[in-house]
Amino acid sequence: MKLRIPQDIEYKDINDPAFARMASVCAPYSLTVLRGLEPFYALYKAVEYLVKHNITGDFAECGVWRGGSMMLAALACRHFGDQTRRIHLFDTFEGNPEPRPEDLDWDGQDPHPTWEEYQKRGMKWGYGGPLEDVRRNVLTTEYPQDRFVFVPGRVEETLPGAAPGSLALLRLDTDLYESTAHELRTLYPRLVPGGVLIVDDYGYYQGARKATDEYLAETGAVILLNRIDASVRLGVKVA
Repeated sequence: MKLRIPQDIEYKDINDPAFARMASVCAPYSLTVLRGLEPFYALYKAVEYLVKHNITGDFAECGVWRGGSMMLAALACRHFGDQTRRIHLFDTFEGNPEPRPEDLDWDGQDPHPTWEEYQKRGMKWGYGGPLEDVRRNVLTTEYPQDRFVFVPGRVEETLPGAAPGSLALLRLDTDLYESTAHELRTLYPRLVPGGVLIVDDYGYYQGARKATDEYLAETGAVILLNRIDASVRLGVKVA
């Protein structure tokens, strides 16, 4: 039986004018928000939690598209009174690499034909824009310019070399198995106790889910991945 949710009750619990302003500014630069406000609001509240509880560490996102999520994180930091954290943005800035057999979507559809069609047309699958555009977008937040760190290239090549020393927020949004697995191996150990992990495509791409489940099982990491929407999972690292 399909669950039916009355649309007129949606978001009535989100009564925060500051968040509404930030979300409207950042929405054009994010694909995540196309599914609804829940992922943005969860990120906003995660930043509030980290700042208010003095959980130290930088922020990092792998797979930034046009920069919308880290724009929101920067604006939230400013709003809650913290402009000291570095925000690391890891991306190829050239679109997604070729998907592997593990990278089916949630209902078993293979994204490889889509990737091939993009290649034939001279286009880039998952491409948000060049580094210069993303830099311009995030700097509109007026968060200190020297706090942003842009790391172009595949994470399999840039990590762990460009990894921050410690992280309070780790957001993974590269969609695919290989990159997600590498991000978890190299960056999750740098997430401080009390830090927040967000896996954007856990519920959408089977590869992202497989990489996450395997890492948690192999390492015994203690974290509850809470469902934010059909795709996003968020957890707080225990230790």
